[in-house]
Amino acid sequence: MAKPTPLSGFPEWLPDGRIVEQQILDTLRRTFELHGFASIETRAVEPLDQLLRKGEIDKEVYVLRRLQAEEGDSTDVGLGLHFDLTVPFARYVLENSGKLQFPFRRYQIQKVWRGERPQDGRFREFTQADIDIVGQGELAFHHEVELPLVMADALASLPIPPIRIQVNNRKLVEGFYRGLGIADTAAVLRAVDKLDKIGPRKVHGSLTGELGLTDAQADACLALAEISAEDGSFADRVKALGSADPLLDEGLDELTRVVEAAREHAPGLLVADLRIARGLDYYTGTVYETQLVGHESLGSICSGGRYDDLATAGNERYPGVGMSVGVSRLVSRLVGQGLLTASRSVPTAVLVALPDEESRATCDRIASALRRRGISTEVAPAAQKYGKQIRYAERRGIPYVWFPQADGGHEVRDIRSGEQSAADPTAWTPPAEDLHPTVTGGS
Repeated sequence: MAKPTPLSGFPEWLPDGRIVEQQILDTLRRTFELHGFASIETRAVEPLDQLLRKGEIDKEVYVLRRLQAEEGDSTDVGLGLHFDLTVPFARYVLENSGKLQFPFRRYQIQKVWRGERPQDGRFREFTQADIDIVGQGELAFHHEVELPLVMADALASLPIPPIRIQVNNRKLVEGFYRGLGIADTAAVLRAVDKLDKIGPRKVHGSLTGELGLTDAQADACLALAEISAEDGSFADRVKALGSADPLLDEGLDELTRVVEAAREHAPGLLVADLRIARGLDYYTGTVYETQLVGHESLGSICSGGRYDDLATAGNERYPGVGMSVGVSRLVSRLVGQGLLTASRSVPTAVLVALPDEESRATCDRIASALRRRGISTEVAPAAQKYGKQIRYAERRGIPYVWFPQADGGHEVRDIRSGEQSAADPTAWTPPAEDLHPTVTGGS
């Protein structure tokens, strides 16, 4: 068999990268549960009409087609893999509304799929970790302050640089565009959302060339996008640009309340940044993006926002607010740049050395005794010279080697320091930092 060619866009981690990913997921899961979020999982497949109703504008949904359909079976027609977790969550809320207690607090960690061009930090298959709060009929505004604080708590528990959450409001932006006399506000919003990718000159050209805005309108849109502040002072700068619309006033008020309220809890964490737009059509109010301070070139590691109309059926309406961490993107970037490293590539803390093959049953019993007390242990694969068995442990990052003695005693060696001492498999425990692999941040 020829060596297989890797498929781009479908990440597969080496063991140490997988340890980093698992510890990130465990930390997020633990923090979300501390804040009262319940875990759910939704199916991977959704009807296309639901996925495209208020979904991604410029991402391709993977469509499922049966290779050999049963005669007369059309149940798989018009199905696609979900491209995020919010759209399927909205469907889940509608289907189970009679069984849920509102406001419903959920977290969800699953794979998603997007048919976009693979590049550094962007994949076709990746893991997301979401938190959302959904109300029935209405959702109190304070949740738009609470949610980024929860996410900040989760990310602060990871060995990563500090974060800054950039926040904007879709009502503010749309109202500003309306006040300029712009009809297709959604198209302008999507164009401005590409500022960080293509720069202001190309965005200006897109606004005037493709969308037909005047130079004055395009200049005003770009001037709005340049406004940023850690407090409510941004509102006066917006008003000075001369646009006026009731929706703009509503958005200004909401964004001011979010920034000022968050400032009381965590000064400097939230920054009003009016270039943040988010490309998903279903956001209706506050929107968030998150960057690592000092590593802004990594791009946004967490994003989300308020949505009012995604989960609706007849007169029933379930507004929500959510945020999502792109875990695969985070792992790829931080591990690739040496900003996160695992202390070892295996969970094993102890390797039981094998004097000879006849001693394998004895060594298995030693390993079992250690495992019963929660110590990850394996027995050496072959009865080689002890020097080779120690080097085997070193290559795999296993910190301790256990030596059964001829007189029935036991000794354990820390192969990093060379210290060796007598030990009892029913009582000995490694230091807490060696019991499991640890993840540390780099420079």
